[in-house]
Amino acid sequence: MPRALEPAEPILSAEGTPYSPRYDDVYHSTEGGLAQAHHVFLGGNGLPQAWAGREQFVIIETGFGQGLNFLATWQAWRNDPQRCTRLHFVSIEKHPFTREGLAQLHAGLADLLPLATQLQAAWPDALPGLHRLAFDHGGVTLTLALGDIEAVLPKLVAGADAFYLDGFSPSRNADMWSPAVFRGLARLARPGATLATYTAAGFVRRGLQEAGFDARKAPGFGGKRDMTVATFRPVWKSRRHAPSPAADWKARHAIVIGAGLAGCALTERLASRGWQVTLLDAHDGPARQTSSHRAAAMHAHISADDSLLSRLSRAGNQYALRAWRALADAGHPVGWHGCGVLQIGENEAESEAQRAALEALGLPESFVRWMTPAEAASLHGAGVPRGGLWFAQGGWVAPPDICKAQLRRAGDAVHARFGARVDRIRRHNDAWEAIGHDGVVLASAPVMILANAHEATRLAPMRHQVMRRVRGQLSTLAPEQVGALGQWPDCVVTGAGYLLPMADDGSARVGSSYEADDGPLVARTEVHAANLARLAGLLPCISAAVNGLDPATMSGYVGVRTVSHNRLPLIGQMPDEAAAAAAATALRGAHLRDIPRMPGLYAALAFASRGLTWAALGAELLVSQIEGEPLPLEADLADAMDPARLLLRALRHGQIVRAEGHSDGASG
Repeated sequence: MPRALEPAEPILSAEGTPYSPRYDDVYHSTEGGLAQAHHVFLGGNGLPQAWAGREQFVIIETGFGQGLNFLATWQAWRNDPQRCTRLHFVSIEKHPFTREGLAQLHAGLADLLPLATQLQAAWPDALPGLHRLAFDHGGVTLTLALGDIEAVLPKLVAGADAFYLDGFSPSRNADMWSPAVFRGLARLARPGATLATYTAAGFVRRGLQEAGFDARKAPGFGGKRDMTVATFRPVWKSRRHAPSPAADWKARHAIVIGAGLAGCALTERLASRGWQVTLLDAHDGPARQTSSHRAAAMHAHISADDSLLSRLSRAGNQYALRAWRALADAGHPVGWHGCGVLQIGENEAESEAQRAALEALGLPESFVRWMTPAEAASLHGAGVPRGGLWFAQGGWVAPPDICKAQLRRAGDAVHARFGARVDRIRRHNDAWEAIGHDGVVLASAPVMILANAHEATRLAPMRHQVMRRVRGQLSTLAPEQVGALGQWPDCVVTGAGYLLPMADDGSARVGSSYEADDGPLVARTEVHAANLARLAGLLPCISAAVNGLDPATMSGYVGVRTVSHNRLPLIGQMPDEAAAAAAATALRGAHLRDIPRMPGLYAALAFASRGLTWAALGAELLVSQIEGEPLPLEADLADAMDPARLLLRALRHGQIVRAEGHSDGASG
C-alpha cells in the first residue's frame, strides 16, 4: 500500500530561493531557476533542436518541484516553429506542492505566468499514482507520477528521448541518485537518449556509465564549474526490456466497432492524435444499449490495502473529470452533476471497515472524507442510518450526453456509420476489414478496436477471455411518488443499492439489480419492489412512505452489463491465441510482453458497472499503446486490464498443451 503523500511547503531561503527544510536544500540555483532550466536541462539535452520535426518526443524528469523545468520546456516548445507534434513530459515527485503553494511560487514568473496559471488550474490532488494533464489541445502532455521514486520508476511504461535529473543534492537525497534509479532510467531509454543534470559528482557519472550511459562533464551553471550530460549508448547489443519506439503507422486510420461509452471515448482520443476513425454500430445512433440510460453515478472505490480496483477507479475517476472538463472547455459540455456521492456500509461492520480503510490510506479530504449521519442529513437531506465515505468530486451524468460530446469533439475525423452491423472481421493485406451480413466490406483500416461489449465474442477468438452478461434494472420514481416520500437527498447515496438526486422534472431513480441475463429486457415489477427495498435501507427515515409505493406503477431502465472474470475491464492489444497455442511449451514461463498479439487488433470491453470510470482513461491508455506513447497508468495497472491475462495464466499452468492451428484472421 502506498504511503500518504506529504505535500511540500512554499518556503523561501534567505536569498529568496524556494527551499525544502525536509532536505535542507534549495529547489534550484540561487542564480535563477528558469536560467538553470535553460542551461542545464534544455541545453544539456540539445533542446529544442533535438525534437525538431519529430512526431513525438518524450522527456522523463526526476523531481518536478515547482515545475520550472516543465514550464521552460513548454515555453520553448511553443516558441519553436520546428517543434515536435506531441511533447510528453513525465515527472516523478514525492512531495508535490499544493495548488496554492504553486501559485505563491509562480507569482513572479512574468512571461511564464500564463502557462503557470494553466498548470495550477489543472493541478491534481495529492493522490499517489499517475496523473495525466493535457495542454495546448493535447500538444503538450504532462504525466505526473506522485510517490517514492523507488516505487514509481519501475512501474513507468515509456520510451524516453531525454532525461532531466533534478532531485535534491546527492548528499541530501541519496535515494534519487542510487544505482537502482540509474538502471531504471536505462530501462526507459530509447537508443541515443540524452540526459542532463546539474551535479558533477563522480559517483553519479560512474553510476550512469554502469547503466549504459556515456556520461561526461560539461560547463555548469552559475557558480558551478561543471555539470553532467550523457547519451544512452549501452555496450550490449540488445535488451530484453527495451522500451517501445514511437509508432510509425503508414495510414492513421482506425475502425472502432461499438458506439457506446467505450467506442465514443476511443474515437475522440484517436481524433486528438490526428487519426481518421470509421465508427460502426448496429443501432441507429450512439449510446443505444448499456450506455443509453439517462443517469449514472461515478465515485471511486476505497479499500484498506489500496487494491488494484481502488487504484484503477481512483485514476479513472480523476482522468474522467479532467476529460469532461476539457470537452466543456472546447464547447461540448457533458452535463456532469458534481453533487457529491455518499457511500455507506451495508451494516455497522462494513461501515467500520470503511472508516478504518480511510484512516489507513490518509488520502486528502478534498478527495474523500468521513461524513456522519447528522452531517449527511443537515447538509444534503440524506437520512442515512450510519456514516460513510463522502466523495466531494463524485456525482452523476447521462452517458449518452458524454458520447455525443465526444463525437462532436472528434468532428470531421470521424465517419460514423449507424445501422451497420458487423457480421465478421478478417485481416487482409495488412489491414483489418469489417464485413457486413451480405459479405460487403463496411470498412478497412490498419487498426481495429472492438468496443462492442459481449458482441465482440462473435468477431474474434476469445476462448481465454471470460465474459458474462449481467442484467441490471433501474427504477424511476415519478414526481408525485418522490413528493409522497417527504424528502429526497440532493446528492448520490450508495450502499446496498443507490439513489440519484431528483431530475429537472422532479422524478428520481433508484437501483440497481445485478442478476443473470435471462428473458427479455423489460422492466419487472418484482425488481422494482427489490429496488424500493434498497431505497428503504438507504433512507430508513422514509421507509414507511417507501413501503406505501406501488412497484407495479413504476417504470425503469433495463440494460445488460458485460463483466469479466474479476470485474476488471479488458483493454489492450488482442492476443493471438492460435500462435500462443503453437508456442505453448516455450511460453510456460512467459510474461504478458511475451504473448503473441494480433497485429493492429485491440479491445476495450467488459466495463461492467463502471463505464464512467473506465471509458475515458481506458481510451487514453489504448491510444497511448497504439501510438507508442508513455502510458497514463502504472505497468501493474495496465497489466491488470490486459486482454491476454487469462491466456497467460493458462499458459503458465500448462493448460494449453498443443497447437490448434494458426491464422492471421478472425471471424465469427
